[in-house]
Amino acid sequence: MTAMRTLGATDLKTPPMILGGNVFGWTADRETSFRILDRWVEAGGTMIDTADVYSAWVDGHSGGESESVIGEWLKRSGKRDKVLIATKVGMLPGDGGEGLAPDRIAAACEASLKRLGTDRIDLYYAHKDDESQDMADVLGAFSKLIDAGKVRVLGASNFHALRLKQAIDLATQQDLPHYHVLQPEYNLLSRDGYEGELQDLCVTHNIGVAPYYGLASGFLTGKYRDKSDLSKSARGSRVEGFLDGRGPEMLTAMDQVADETGASLAQIALAWLAAQEGVTAPIASATSVEQLDELIGSWDVKLSEDQLRRLTRAGD
Repeated sequence: MTAMRTLGATDLKTPPMILGGNVFGWTADRETSFRILDRWVEAGGTMIDTADVYSAWVDGHSGGESESVIGEWLKRSGKRDKVLIATKVGMLPGDGGEGLAPDRIAAACEASLKRLGTDRIDLYYAHKDDESQDMADVLGAFSKLIDAGKVRVLGASNFHALRLKQAIDLATQQDLPHYHVLQPEYNLLSRDGYEGELQDLCVTHNIGVAPYYGLASGFLTGKYRDKSDLSKSARGSRVEGFLDGRGPEMLTAMDQVADETGASLAQIALAWLAAQEGVTAPIASATSVEQLDELIGSWDVKLSEDQLRRLTRAGD
């Protein structure tokens, strides 16, 4: 059985992958999403990551679609106590304003709880930093949710090192809740945003790291080898830049490791992430049970020091 990992200084445990819920109600319809979620729990997965803004970018959607699908599944399956729910506030405006305005945090939390059909959010992220708000007021708003039992643990997504450090210091000085988990963009081809100061900060303060875009919007699966492949999915336009950069060199290095290990490129990309200092578990989404099973296979892929080094070097 795959060993569980603990997210930083919390009691939240996960295998070396977190299930991304951005596709639910978008590229995975309701019934497909239910099958994926059932399989996730059956395989030993624990955390499901979503956000109130998923999938407001789709024509006809207004946000909350992913949470609603997860909520319907929780009701139908009765598996609320078998999973950890992570969701986010800060990118979807609505009652109480926008960003991380305290009134918005309170209203957004209530809306997420209603869509999810639950009385608690296990991990609640500030989806992005909001410098227009006083940091103490933001943490104070989150503190009220924790005190009310509506939120268990706080996380920060898309925060730079300086602002995260300021939040840590402020929380310590004023006895406010800490951000215990960080969700940055991080993968074999997008590394500057995490590696260095932010990574050091997370390691020093035992902040669990759950990277998103672990597969670089699907590029690191090997699906997109040239520009003619970009029409293969709704996310093709997001990866075009990789074809003009270090992407082809990275795929070559990954192909070599795949030949050596028998693992797929997606499994290799996630296994590399899970081996990086500070990282607890990368987030990855699937649009079919078959795709999910492939991703779950990454839990048992152990890359050698030489393989890790070659992959890292290919992205430098």
